[in-house]
Amino acid sequence: MSIDGTWNVTLQSPMGSQEGTLTLATDGDTLTGTMSGPQGAMDIEDGQVGDGSYSWKVNITSPMAITIESTATVDGDTITGESKLGAFGTATFTGTRA
Repeated sequence: MSIDGTWNVTLQSPMGSQEGTLTLATDGDTLTGTMSGPQGAMDIEDGQVGDGSYSWKVNITSPMAITIESTATVDGDTITGESKLGAFGTATFTGTRA
């Protein structure tokens, strides 16, 4: 199933649940899009399409600079994944197609 589209996601971070939106598009093995949440909207970088999985990075500058590295899989209208939160460890996320 394609990851293309808009997703309402919840990240289970060390600071509690964080709601956000992912808007993603694929072109061959390249993934592009944006992540929106309490920190605003940010472009995803280094997006890649793998064999049934997807990966990308987002650089957040507020309230502190951090790079979030995420991987995800899609099953129908459900997305699940994991995000590395720099020094803050790893968090899981789930979401549904908007």
